[in-house]
Amino acid sequence: MDTSAPGTSIRHWPEQDRPREKLFRLGEQKLSDSELLAILLNSGGRGFSALDLSRRVLARFKSFRNMAGLDAGECQDIRGLGMTKIARIRAAIEIGRRFRSEASDGRPLKIGSSREAAEVLMPRMRDLKKEVFTVIFLNSRHRVIEMADVEEGTVNSAAPMVREIFQLALQRFAVSLICAHNHPSGDITPSAQDREFTLKIRAAGEALGVKVLDHIIVGDNAYYSFADEGGV
Repeated sequence: MDTSAPGTSIRHWPEQDRPREKLFRLGEQKLSDSELLAILLNSGGRGFSALDLSRRVLARFKSFRNMAGLDAGECQDIRGLGMTKIARIRAAIEIGRRFRSEASDGRPLKIGSSREAAEVLMPRMRDLKKEVFTVIFLNSRHRVIEMADVEEGTVNSAAPMVREIFQLALQRFAVSLICAHNHPSGDITPSAQDREFTLKIRAAGEALGVKVLDHIIVGDNAYYSFADEGGV
């Protein structure tokens, strides 16, 4: 029997060929992208399996990265991919992003340079379809207290509130912070508004005794650091 034939329910496959059983027998590293996604989706639809559905989704989006921020409008012609399955995909991608931002030794992550900050921010921000302003709050040893999204704007603009940022910083007893936002276009060139905001938040930090270490613009696998360029 061809276990990969469309419409063959996974529960009728030989046990050694089922993605879930294969994961426990061989390890998740041995599964294909479509098999991993099939486990996440859990079911297909009338006449097709979860693996059939996962192959259709991957044929459309090509990679897991391209599924970031998936919404119903992008998937309305993919039969069997409803809101529950879309939520599972988005949740799994976000878990992956957060996992990558954790320190390997279990302690709060330490950030000592713009490059290290960008490595944390890039998986979280590079694929967002709207501009989002994120702040990393740090203690006296430059370890992360919290990373919080402060403001979401339109595709090409975000209007973060300086007052809100420092209220959060003081509530968390942060000694310093790094602020960042993404450019959905992928172009990391700072705008006049970006430069103006950097001056404002730096001045506010000096007045309140919270050091603004950097303002980072995240693009597509690239970043701009105001600190590195002498702007903070």
